[in-house]
Amino acid sequence: MDTIRTMKIKWIGLLLLIANLASAQPIVLSLDETIRLAADSSLEAFRSKNLYLSGYWEFRNYKAERLPSLTLNLTPAQYYRDITRRYDSEADIDVYRKQQSFYASGNLNITQNFDLLGGSFYIDSDLGYMRSFGENTYNQFTSVPIRIGYSQDLIGYNAFRWERKIEPLKFEKVKKEFLYNMEAISEQATTYFFQLAMAQVEYDMAKENVASTDTLYRTGQERHKIAAISQEDLLTLRLDAINARNTLKNTEIALKRAMFSLASYLNFDKNKEIRLRLPSHPRELSISVDDALTFARENNPEFLSVKQSVLEAEQEVDRTKKEAMFNASVNASIGFNQVSSKFKDVYRDPLQQDVVAISISIPLVDWGVRKGKHNIAKSNLSIAQTTAKQTEISVEEDVIMTVGDFNIQQNLISSAEEALDIALMAYQETKQRFLIGKADINSLTLSLNRQQEAQRNYITALQNYWLSYYKIRKLTLHDFEMGISLSNEFDYQHEL
Repeated sequence: MDTIRTMKIKWIGLLLLIANLASAQPIVLSLDETIRLAADSSLEAFRSKNLYLSGYWEFRNYKAERLPSLTLNLTPAQYYRDITRRYDSEADIDVYRKQQSFYASGNLNITQNFDLLGGSFYIDSDLGYMRSFGENTYNQFTSVPIRIGYSQDLIGYNAFRWERKIEPLKFEKVKKEFLYNMEAISEQATTYFFQLAMAQVEYDMAKENVASTDTLYRTGQERHKIAAISQEDLLTLRLDAINARNTLKNTEIALKRAMFSLASYLNFDKNKEIRLRLPSHPRELSISVDDALTFARENNPEFLSVKQSVLEAEQEVDRTKKEAMFNASVNASIGFNQVSSKFKDVYRDPLQQDVVAISISIPLVDWGVRKGKHNIAKSNLSIAQTTAKQTEISVEEDVIMTVGDFNIQQNLISSAEEALDIALMAYQETKQRFLIGKADINSLTLSLNRQQEAQRNYITALQNYWLSYYKIRKLTLHDFEMGISLSNEFDYQHEL
């Protein structure tokens, strides 16, 4: 038994050791994997998804309000016991009398809004019961077996008509804002990715520089012994070695910060070590400015937002204009009703019930309040229309500049890649020539600086390319690589 227990303890210890080693292993990410993780796990993605769901359910509520509604209204018990004033016709005076009664009622109502005219059709049924206590105790039932009616404002503001215009547009904007935010997440993830990539390159170069400067300093010491280099050059080599170690410490700090920023954005453990795989040379992709502008006008939520603002301003102008005029409304219904002291008779031989009511409201003196509200609404409409035009111009300029930057960055990547290859070969050549005494320290330092600058330029070119690419996707909500609309793809996936 002791042997088995010992073996179990060893196995558990081994499994814990394997788990610790696995958790200590760095995670290796490509740009595509980073963007996918950001879209799935980042807090910004969680926020964007909930904003979309809020708009989705708001639109579902709007659609539900267009369907017939069935409502049951109940007053199960209502009891009165008080003293009230009544007129005594025999004595021709008002007197106070005790009153004690019980009342209960129920109503079943079906309502259907009629968007075109702004009114409502309704069908309802009522049943009421009343019992009076006191000297003359009696019961009464009253019923409306069925009543059909219609009510609406004849001249007034029709909110239903405006909702039909605005609510679908609001949902389309919410959907495209979600896609826009997800592309913005891709853009931000790309920024963090290349910030870490640059920090890793700087750190790797600093480590390589420490090893190189140490080697060169030792070589310089040997050559100084035989007077092959001066004391000044030897001190320069020593200074380079010291500076290289200081630079390594600084780049290590910068690397940790960049790694922490990316891990935090991806919702990883903050101490997780991340290594990156740089994307390979991207394939040539031609994006037309005219195509990008067309897709932006169709899909960019900024265009939908200003269109919604203009419609809402027009709605307010219409509302204030109608409220400044006289208002008339009509309510007409036809049905049956009956009253009886017995429940079995309350639905027997019902009498026809007809109700027609017309009401008119005419503002006579309001000291210009309604007119003032209408003028404010018209001014706000002009502001909304001007803002819409400015927004359209701003978005179009952004699209044009971003497409231009993207097309330029494609050429810069090839150029930066070629420069890096040349700089690496030049540095290796200069380093070998220095080791055999055919190059001085200044040539070596200059060659190293050029090689490191070429590495930075290559990372920057890749970063600018992918940032431009995802910004174009964000502005147009179009995947130019696959040739599909992100909005249409979203509708297909969610069966909208």
